[in-house]
Amino acid sequence: MNISSRQQRIVIIGNGMVGHHFVEQLINSEHNCHITVLSGESRLAYDRVYLSSYFSGKTAADLALTDEQTYQDWGVNAVTNAWVTDIDREKQVVTTKSGETYEYDTLVLATGSYPFVPPIPGNDQEHCLVYRTIEDLEAISASAAQSKVGVVVGGGLLGLEAANALKQAGLDTHVVEFAPQLMAVQLDPMGGELLKDKIEALGVQVHTQKATECIEAGETCRYRMKFSDGTHLETDLVLFSAGIRPSDQLARQFGLVIGERGGIVIDNQCKTSDENVYAIGECALWDKKIYGLVAPGYAMARAAVADIIGNEGEFAGFDMSTKLKLMGVEVGSIGDAHGRTPGALSYTYHNQPEGVYKKLVVDANKSLVLGAVLIGDTSDYDTLLQYALNSIALPDSPESLILPSSGEKPLLGADALGDTATICSCHNVSKGDIVGAIDGGCCSVGDVKSSTKAATGCGGCAALLKNVVDSELEKRGVEVSKAICEHFDYSRQELYHLIQVGKIQSFEELLEKHGKGLGCDICKPAAGSIFASVWNDYILAKQHQPLQDTNDTYLGNMQKDGTYSIVPRVAGGEITPDKLILLGDVAKRYNLYTKITGGQRIDLFGARV
Repeated sequence: MNISSRQQRIVIIGNGMVGHHFVEQLINSEHNCHITVLSGESRLAYDRVYLSSYFSGKTAADLALTDEQTYQDWGVNAVTNAWVTDIDREKQVVTTKSGETYEYDTLVLATGSYPFVPPIPGNDQEHCLVYRTIEDLEAISASAAQSKVGVVVGGGLLGLEAANALKQAGLDTHVVEFAPQLMAVQLDPMGGELLKDKIEALGVQVHTQKATECIEAGETCRYRMKFSDGTHLETDLVLFSAGIRPSDQLARQFGLVIGERGGIVIDNQCKTSDENVYAIGECALWDKKIYGLVAPGYAMARAAVADIIGNEGEFAGFDMSTKLKLMGVEVGSIGDAHGRTPGALSYTYHNQPEGVYKKLVVDANKSLVLGAVLIGDTSDYDTLLQYALNSIALPDSPESLILPSSGEKPLLGADALGDTATICSCHNVSKGDIVGAIDGGCCSVGDVKSSTKAATGCGGCAALLKNVVDSELEKRGVEVSKAICEHFDYSRQELYHLIQVGKIQSFEELLEKHGKGLGCDICKPAAGSIFASVWNDYILAKQHQPLQDTNDTYLGNMQKDGTYSIVPRVAGGEITPDKLILLGDVAKRYNLYTKITGGQRIDLFGARV
């Protein structure tokens, strides 16, 4: 290929989510350069955030973020199965295992990370696997087909996602965690304990404070995991998800500065110790920190691109707040969730019957939000995150932000946010950027997402983005779409009619005919409800169960101790003596505590799955 001498030759090693984002940013900048992407995998970039959806029917194609044709259209030379074996920093040449060479003016290392496997005897056996790539998913799926019991080693974010994958594969699932609680980095002890209760109520057994000593042949299952406290656990499959380590081998081999505990040392422009070499994502070490989420990697990619094209921009750390659903359980963590800031004060709200826990951490003056923990109900997440990210002054009663809704609860609507307020942390999109996109012709949430990339990362800001877009469009006299979510351009009522008239009986069919993407926690439960209404299907039928929220999955309200309370439906409040007797018989048979609630409803407590 003839490359103009005026073009800057940029070679990117690695094509994960961060490496792909770097390419996107560089293309959007219209910088005069020739881009070569060297991927060690057999496929181009795919979405690792939603890997577990593979076990609910999604394919590798569904997870793909790009394809060869797109890169060709962009003029990007993308090479798969390209294992780099040599970097000549003096001659500025990269060599792959096949002997191909690539000259560069600028080299970008986006090599990511690899799963940490604890160094215990027996960890390399056939059904001892990791959870990182699509090939890993294929291996897990094949192993699960020959297994009944699966154990995940690691109770962090990735570990719980991996546990969900095993559960979806139909295995009796266990989680083994060395720490005293789940998600010890993001949650305080109370939050971790409640999360454990909720996950165990869903059928996943959690074992905390367990140090695995070895994996040997089992008696009732394929393997036996022996723990340091003398106990053991039998399993057919072991899935390691105990954290990550930066893939810094190339940098080590060819003389770049490496951190004491690993990671390629970078500055605020993401430059390494070689001014012609950048490092971004999980392989990079900034201020002695490795960032294990995709959003900070995106921020690094933007900083590196800005420096390469001569613009101002730097990576100055990143907020690691997160909101997600783990096996249907809502979890949120913001900022200093543990309250370790000197002088920090905490407010807590714990609704044990409903399985809800909220903690708000504020500064000594009770004027700013420092952090928060939300379990079971993350409806306040967007509001609290805006208070934290934008240093918005707290109301006189900060606790009102986490207490149940009332007339006194302060509202922080879209209009209360300034133009500098960060809406999307993943792509560093402010409210001003969104307003600018709307002024530039965007007239829907989809248009704004395409223009700014807001809500296309983790998706946690989708609801707030919609509020801002709707508010700004209404100010301009534009009719606001009533679409149920970004995946369907229809209201709930319209979806109801589409399902009824089209005789659609599964979410996959509905998505294929009338939607896009993978679906979300808004449209899935709505679709499940519609299917139940239209076709009178059993709501927990195999094809419908993944659509339900936690309580709907088991038709009850989950309690802290893992049991459920059940409020039988009494249409119009009218009930016959025979039905009352039947409820009494059920309560006696299953030893359920029974009472009349404040709302004059019959409530049965203590039910187990």
